[in-house]
Amino acid sequence: MAQYDFIIVGAGSAGCVLANRLSARGKFKVLLLEAGGSDLNFWIWMPIGYGKTFYKRSVNWMYETAPNPELNNRTSYWPRGKVMGGSSSINAMVYIRGQQEDFDGWRDLGNPGWGWSDVLPYFKKAETNDRGEDAYRGGQGPVHVATMDRYLHPLCQDFIKAGEQVQFPHNPDFNGATQEGIGTYQNTAKDGFRMSTARAYIRPAQGRKNLRVEKNALATRVLLKDGRAVGVAYRQRGQEKQAFAGAEVILSSGAVNSPQLLQLSGIGPAEMLRAKGVEAVHDSPGVGQNLQDHLAIDFLYRSRVPTLNDQLHSWHGKLWQGLRYVLTRGGPLSLGVNQGGGFVRSRPGLARPNMQLFFSPVSYTKAPPGKRPLMNPDPFSGFLMGAQPMHPTSRGHLAIRSTDPAEPPEIHPNYLSTDLDKQEMLEGSKLMRQLAAAPALADLIEDEILPGAAVQSDEELLEDIRERIGTVYHPIGTCMMGPDPQTAVVDAQLRVHGVLGLRVVDASIFPTLTSGNTNAPAIMVGEKGADMILASHGGAV
Repeated sequence: MAQYDFIIVGAGSAGCVLANRLSARGKFKVLLLEAGGSDLNFWIWMPIGYGKTFYKRSVNWMYETAPNPELNNRTSYWPRGKVMGGSSSINAMVYIRGQQEDFDGWRDLGNPGWGWSDVLPYFKKAETNDRGEDAYRGGQGPVHVATMDRYLHPLCQDFIKAGEQVQFPHNPDFNGATQEGIGTYQNTAKDGFRMSTARAYIRPAQGRKNLRVEKNALATRVLLKDGRAVGVAYRQRGQEKQAFAGAEVILSSGAVNSPQLLQLSGIGPAEMLRAKGVEAVHDSPGVGQNLQDHLAIDFLYRSRVPTLNDQLHSWHGKLWQGLRYVLTRGGPLSLGVNQGGGFVRSRPGLARPNMQLFFSPVSYTKAPPGKRPLMNPDPFSGFLMGAQPMHPTSRGHLAIRSTDPAEPPEIHPNYLSTDLDKQEMLEGSKLMRQLAAAPALADLIEDEILPGAAVQSDEELLEDIRERIGTVYHPIGTCMMGPDPQTAVVDAQLRVHGVLGLRVVDASIFPTLTSGNTNAPAIMVGEKGADMILASHGGAV
C-alpha cells in the first residue's frame, strides 16, 4: 500500500509550489500526481511556442464550453495545461498580481488572512524580479520575472505615447505601488526560456527522496472514510491504482478539474450528483458554481509602418528569427504574445481601473478566435489592440456529465449575462477607438480591419462583441473560498467544508476574479496554502 503524508493532485501553477514547499524540510513524504506528462518540450520552453501548444492535445485538456446564449450561441474553446507545470507551461506568460482591492475584497467577504497585506509577502516569496527587490517585488524566489524591453518592438512606445495623449499615465511597473497606467508587460521567463512552475519549483526538488512525482496519472476520485479524505484513486497507463495520505489530500487541479474531481468523489450538489449516477457523500452546493472568467475584444489595424508581420511572415524572416533565438535566446521569439498594455478606467467616477489593455505589434486575421500564432502573421504590416473588463459580474457553473473521470465536464460560463458586463465590453470597444484616434497611433494606421469603419453605433458594436469576443483563459471560483458552506466550498484555511483532511489550493478558490492575468495569484495561493498546511501539522514555515 502506497502511503504518504500528503497527496497533491495536479502539478500546475499551485501544485508544483506545494510539492516543493511541503517536501523541503524532509519531514513529510509527498506524492504529486499529474494527469499529463513531462514539460521537456521545445514548444513549452520557447516563449512563443504558446501558439503551438494552444491546440496540442498531448499537453492540453482542450475543453469546449456549452453554447453561450449572449455570444450568439457560440461555444468557447478553453485550453488548460495537461502537463508538468499545468497552465503555467502553456500560457502567455504575462505576470500580473492584481490590485490591492482584489485581496482586501476577499478578506471582506469573510476570509481572514487574505487581505493585500497578508498576500503581498507570498507574492514576494515566489519571485525573483530582474529589476531587483523592493517594497513590492521579490528578489530571492523561484519564479523569475523578466523585463522584456530590450526586444520590444518600437511600436510599443507609440502605444504608450497614445495612452498619454488620452490622459492615461505611463506606468513602468504594473506590479508596483499602483497598477494604473499604460506600459509594457513583464513575463515569467529566464534566459530566453519560459519559467513555468515545473521549472521553478519541481526541478530544484526532483532529487528529494521524500517527493515522488507520478506523471500520466489521472485522479479518478478522492478516497473517503468516515467523513475524512484518506487517499486518491488514479489511473496510470491503463492500471487502476490507489495511494493513501496520513495527513491530507490536496486538490490543485485548477478551476475545471478540482470541482470535477470533488463531484466524482461524491462531494457537490447532492441532487445533481445523484442525477449523474454518483453517490452523494457530502452535499456541498457550491462545488462547480461561481464560475468567472475574463473576456476580451481585439481590434486589428493595417499599419503604414513595418510591424512584426514584416519580420516574421516570410520563410526567410522565420528562419532568421529562429536562428537568432537559438543562438542568442533573444529577439521577438523570446517574448510573449502581448508586449504592451495597461490598466485604465473606462468611465469617470470609478474608484479603480476596471479595464485591462493589450497591445501586440503583429496581426493575424485568419487565426481561430483566441489563438495568436506569432510565427504565422498576416502578409502585410499590421497590429492589434485588445480590451478586457477585469471585474465581470456574470457567473457560470460546471458539472460532471457522468461517472467517467475521462469525460470532460459540462462548462456553462454564462458570459455577458448582466447589463454591466455588456456595458463594460462596449466601453472597451470605444476605448480602442479612442486610443487609435490619438495622434501617436492615428498617424500609423492605414485602416481598421476589424471590426471596421462601418461598425459605429452601440448596437453594431454590441453585435460585433457578441460575434467576436473571446475568453482570455482565466477561469476561477468553482471551489470558492468563504465562510458559508451553502455557497463556499473551502474555508479561509482552504479546508473543504464538511470533509476532514481535504483542501483545495488553486485558482478555483478565488472568490472573485483578480484584476488581470491569474497565474501569479495562483502561484501566491500555492505559497500561502503551503504555509497554512505546514502550520497545521507542526512544520516550520
